[in-house]
Amino acid sequence: MKVSKFGGSSVASAEQLKKVATIIHEDSDRKVIVVSAPGKRTSDDTKVTDLLIKLGEAYVNGQPYQSQLELVLDRFHSILKELDLTDKVITEIKDDFEAVIVSHYSVPFKLEAIKSIGEDSLAKVLSEYLVKIGLNATYLNPKEAGIILSDQPGSAQILDESFDLLYKLHERKEIVVIPGFFGYTKEGKLVTFSRGGSDITGSIVAAGVKADLYENFTDVDSVYCVNPTIVDNPKEITSLTYKEMRELSYAGFSVFHDEALFPAFKAKIPVCIKNTNNPDGLGTIIVSEKEVRGNPVVGIASDTGFLSLYVSKYLMNRELGFGRRLLHILEDENISYEHTPSGIDDLSVIIRESQLPLKKEAKIIKRIQEELEPDLVYTERDLALIMIVGEDMNSTIGVASKATEAFSRANVNLEMINQGSSEVSLMFGVKEEGVERAVRSLYQAFFNEE
Repeated sequence: MKVSKFGGSSVASAEQLKKVATIIHEDSDRKVIVVSAPGKRTSDDTKVTDLLIKLGEAYVNGQPYQSQLELVLDRFHSILKELDLTDKVITEIKDDFEAVIVSHYSVPFKLEAIKSIGEDSLAKVLSEYLVKIGLNATYLNPKEAGIILSDQPGSAQILDESFDLLYKLHERKEIVVIPGFFGYTKEGKLVTFSRGGSDITGSIVAAGVKADLYENFTDVDSVYCVNPTIVDNPKEITSLTYKEMRELSYAGFSVFHDEALFPAFKAKIPVCIKNTNNPDGLGTIIVSEKEVRGNPVVGIASDTGFLSLYVSKYLMNRELGFGRRLLHILEDENISYEHTPSGIDDLSVIIRESQLPLKKEAKIIKRIQEELEPDLVYTERDLALIMIVGEDMNSTIGVASKATEAFSRANVNLEMINQGSSEVSLMFGVKEEGVERAVRSLYQAFFNEE
């Protein structure tokens, strides 16, 4: 059995949905289908989920929301018309929205339900169209499928009992189409994963049914070894491991939601990224065990929007609990951190800038000065992180040297170097203005030099 997930670009229009139906029809092993909400049809289009978020915000703020609702309805109406389907889904969208408004749930849960309408409605449309072209298919609500989640609106986690419930999908003879992005609590409240969570749904369902393969259909032929907006025509990655993909996703690769692989990884299910517009292409396969490759580096990722909180104190290494107390201050102020490279007398904490606005920064620094009495404390903003990733790096001599030479050739100063404890990645901190030069130089060093 295969689980196939189709992303927003794959279901953005009737034309794309016809391609999806053909893909499903051509392989009888594709028995479980997970779908996103319709994405952008063109670069200046708006995703249906974004329309729904605006709709929810207007409702919560007591503002007129009918125009936003009409935009959603028009989007689905155009899809239904081109597929020659009835407007039954349009009526259901209206009914669903009205049911949310009159429900007794609190505002956060109402917003959750409104956000999910895109995926839910698209799953109904696709299942109806599959039946129209002669396939035995049905829509399946996540509650019926067995997707039971924690009571955390916007960042829900799967509960273990879901996997046994999902395995029962093997008993079904028809193709089931499940909306991604959301599930239900034990009390029956609808909750969503974090944004991009349809990838999480697909991975969870694949793990639950113990699929032979989890296919993730998107709008690219494969994963590239570097961001194609930075490097022209970069090389494709045909195979990589879960660990490598997780590291790359964290550091800026946008093909996969960075939490999405864990259920499949845990169940050791291979994942294949394929292009809806070129389904016969090789794609990229993600596996649990690494394959022998000539190049120790599989990919280069980069992301901006970081800062470094630098704390220095003489004999810090002898002061019991210093690091714990520093991190406790951040925890107490509801700030999560990314990395903590350290020396004997100094410690840096890498934080996303969105976590630490300037007003909160002043409060944090004041607390550190009063509670830890450091010799020096300051922040450095406008940092970017660049990560080179590959499971073979830990057994290859000279990778770090080659990387630092590439930074030197690009005339980019290194603010930080950190090797992950798993030895799958090497991370470098640089000023944002030099990130693209550095990435191009690294690509030249690891992928273009013989």
